[in-house]
Amino acid sequence: MSGSLVVVGTGPGKAELMTPATQVALAHATDLVGYGPYLDRVPPRDGQRRHASDNRVELERARLALSLAAAGRRVVVVSGGDPGVFAMAAAVFEAVESGEAQWRSLDIRVEPGVTAMLAAAAEVGAPLGGDFCAISLSDNLKSWTTVERRLKAAAEADFVIALYNPASKARPTQLGRAFEILRTIKAAETPVLLVRAAGTSEAKVIATTLGAADPSRADMRTLVIVGASTTRQVGRWVYTPRSERVSRS
Repeated sequence: MSGSLVVVGTGPGKAELMTPATQVALAHATDLVGYGPYLDRVPPRDGQRRHASDNRVELERARLALSLAAAGRRVVVVSGGDPGVFAMAAAVFEAVESGEAQWRSLDIRVEPGVTAMLAAAAEVGAPLGGDFCAISLSDNLKSWTTVERRLKAAAEADFVIALYNPASKARPTQLGRAFEILRTIKAAETPVLLVRAAGTSEAKVIATTLGAADPSRADMRTLVIVGASTTRQVGRWVYTPRSERVSRS
C-alpha cells in the first residue's frame, strides 16, 4: 500500500498557531477528512478532495480516512487544537484496532498541535505552571458518573483543572454541576478562568473565583481553568508556581 494517513490539528484559531509540520502535511494531501468547521480553516487547493462530516461521527470519519489511505490516497485527518487531545487521533487508532487487518500496515502519523488549554493559559499568564490535568465535561462518550469521579479525584489531589467541552445547547447544566462538585472540595476563593475563543483575535477572559463563577457565561468555545490552592493573581496575570515554597505576598 502506497497510501498514507496523517492526523493533524489546526491549532486553536490563529493561522500562525498552526504548526509548519501540519501545513506541510495539508499541502501534500490528496484528501482531507474532518468535521466541517475545521476543514473550513484550511485554504482550498486544486485537485484536493474534502470529506466533511458532522461532529458526532468520529469513528465513521476515521474508517473513511483509513479506507482512502488503504486505496493509495494521501489522507490528512483534520482536528482542531491538538489531534491527540479529545480529538481524532484516538478515533483513528480505535478504528485501526477494530477494523481491517491491512489498516495496521498503513503509514500513519500524528502531528502535534496547540491544544485549547495551552492557548487559554497563554491568554492569562501561566495557570498551568504546576501540576494540572484536563477533563472533558462531555458525557457523549462516557458516563456523567465517570466525569464526577474524575472531578472529585482531581480536586482532592489539588490539581489545576482544565475543563474542556463545558457547555452546549444539548448539555447546558454540566458546568454548573461541575462547579458544585468542586466547591465541596476546593476553597471558594480558588481562581477560575473562563477563556472564550482562546488563540484567536476574538479571545475574551473572565477571571473570577470558584465561589462566584457563573456557568452560564461559558459555551462550547470556552475553556475553563480552575486553579489549585497555590494558584494566585498578580495584576491581570494568573499563574501557578512550580514550587510549593513560594509565599504569598
